[in-house]
Amino acid sequence: MATYETVLLREEDGVLEIRMNRPEVLNALDVRLKRELREAFQGEARREGVRVVLLSAAGRGFCAGQDLRDAEAEGRRTFGESLRGYYHPLIEAMLNLPRPVVAAVQGVAAGAGMSLALAADMRLLAASAQFVAAFSRIGLVPDSGLSYMLPRLVGLGRAMEMAMLAEPIDAESARSLGLANRVCADEDLASEAWAFCRRLADGPAHALGLTKKALQRGLELPLHEALEYEAGLQELAGRSAEYVEGVRAFREKRKPTYRPRDANGPG
Repeated sequence: MATYETVLLREEDGVLEIRMNRPEVLNALDVRLKRELREAFQGEARREGVRVVLLSAAGRGFCAGQDLRDAEAEGRRTFGESLRGYYHPLIEAMLNLPRPVVAAVQGVAAGAGMSLALAADMRLLAASAQFVAAFSRIGLVPDSGLSYMLPRLVGLGRAMEMAMLAEPIDAESARSLGLANRVCADEDLASEAWAFCRRLADGPAHALGLTKKALQRGLELPLHEALEYEAGLQELAGRSAEYVEGVRAFREKRKPTYRPRDANGPG
């Protein structure tokens, strides 16, 4: 497993935790952290045996967004170059990863930090969590995929309000808006997140990856194309050993046992 300076990795029971580790600055995104997150999602998260990815953060905040003190390291890069060089590949790696990504969010998730959380497929929030689409506070527009993900989760009107007023959204409000799957006490976040991810890791990894693709594309396609896309994915799922095991377990009235090799085809 790779080692990084600003990212900690832990793998257990098919779950890979990618943990941002700049707690002294609320995990603000400098060049190194952006690069290491991108590398982890493009590399470590795709290793055989990884079935679920948990994105977490050290300290009292999830991510304060772009580190505005990192101007020297950014050097001569324009805003567009920085986004295309770091943020875009990271967001695409998360969204295109063929396995579930879960974010565990405590404290602030602001600006690009909010974008990172929303790029996960599911989010577990501590009671202290706050989302802030902070870009308008410094005269910028939403980036790092926020303009794509936010209206799909909360609707256009609400997304407009959140992006333009940049008011903090607390954990319970986030859950009611559809930005959070679950909310728990701060001290329970790590254990709740790992338990949630282990449940996913016990499921049919190949089918869950295809489910992620189906739901993502379903937001974009007309009905007929969405139905055809579903049919194609179901053909793939139906040829897997996961399907064989699932049906066998149903008939035998037991819990199915899925293995990494089950995605390779009928056994």
